Amino acid sequence: MSAKPIVMKFGGTSVKDAEAFQRVARIVATQGGEAPVVVTSAMARVTDALLDAFDVAKKGDAVSGFTSLGEHFDRHKAVAEELLNDKSRKAYLAELDLAKEELSGLLMRVERRSLPLQMLRDAVVSYGEQLSSRLLAEICKSEGLNARQIDARRLILTDDEYGSAKPVWEETEELIKLELESLLENGEVPVMGGFIASNRAGETTTLGRGGSDYTAALLGAALGCAEIQIWTDVTGVLTCDPRICSEARTVETLSYDEAAELAYFGAKVLHPKTIQPAVDHSIPVRVCNSREPAERGTMVLNESGLSANRIKSIAHKTGITILRISSARMLGSYGFMSALFQIFERFRTVIDVISTSEVSVALTLDNTDQLEKVVTELERLGDVEVEHGNAVICIVGEGLRESSGLASKVFSTIKETNISLISHGASSVNLTFVVSEDEVKGVIRKLHGEFFD
Repeated sequence: MSAKPIVMKFGGTSVKDAEAFQRVARIVATQGGEAPVVVTSAMARVTDALLDAFDVAKKGDAVSGFTSLGEHFDRHKAVAEELLNDKSRKAYLAELDLAKEELSGLLMRVERRSLPLQMLRDAVVSYGEQLSSRLLAEICKSEGLNARQIDARRLILTDDEYGSAKPVWEETEELIKLELESLLENGEVPVMGGFIASNRAGETTTLGRGGSDYTAALLGAALGCAEIQIWTDVTGVLTCDPRICSEARTVETLSYDEAAELAYFGAKVLHPKTIQPAVDHSIPVRVCNSREPAERGTMVLNESGLSANRIKSIAHKTGITILRISSARMLGSYGFMSALFQIFERFRTVIDVISTSEVSVALTLDNTDQLEKVVTELERLGDVEVEHGNAVICIVGEGLRESSGLASKVFSTIKETNISLISHGASSVNLTFVVSEDEVKGVIRKLHGEFFD
């Protein structure tokens, strides 16, 4: 290859209809450079529809589950009929019919529970990416690209943790190089679905929601790419959620650390797993808008420098639950925190924010699936108080910890707001606090007005 490849990942809203598919193909043709590798999510709303169909089948009605997918099959068919020539259209529609048969059979297996449900769930949900990648490959060909669909399950090898599988990196790296390097050298454009993978037994696994970004990062790391591009429906990472504050604007550059914090605490354009492979191999990540491809977007680099006011962006997560554990046993003792963390590890529950005093611990959770069991175990350690309906706000920027007076300015700006929990100093790039969910929009608007307007 005369140039390092570029991985271009397109999200579901970038491939939601015929116009969007055609726009993506033209972006690849004009901005993909000499060696583009394309990763696509499922068409918008298709993953959710497949999960809903699975749930209906699990309750004993596979026929209704399959019937509910009809409109989404029709959406794929409509795009093919509008954009593909006769030969390509017939080939794609034949594959669509085969996918329907296979999905019908899988949903019937779900109803009968003839295989482990988590395994069947991954198999069902994988069809979104399978169908969109084949369709995009054909549309890219119609735009003059030498495109070829590649099944990502042949490249990404994972463990057996269905629903959120972890790649086996060394073997995945070898498979990616073996499969793709010769194609790129021959001028072909690989097009594949993100999110999906397989285990050593050849069974379909998935990388978790948002896993298409992870697929792109794995490909970029294995191929030594010049850049990983994440194409979505907003122009880069914004200073806050534009649905809350219409004055939100694009952040030009972020460090890996800043991007990871924003992703974890609610920014929708980057998946947290995307960051690590890029960090490990020092690969720039660019977040772009497929509706405005001429815009630069946000570059995520190893170092981004300080902003004028130290703050780059404000992220938030709602639906947060606070747990407060109080026990006199904590006073002057050791081993208490270890016992506490072991409970969360046992129930695979992630802690977001934590604060401690001499005799109590306060922490936040956004996943409460195992809350009842967790609380039961925590009550062995002390008194437990549960408070629902909160939101985490995370202010991100290089040098926050060393910026004298900044925390004072933040909290004086929102002095009328009750703050339930504060975390500052654990990271040099974030200041995190918890407020009532009812107040989160007002708080973000005040902070954005103070620091950005």
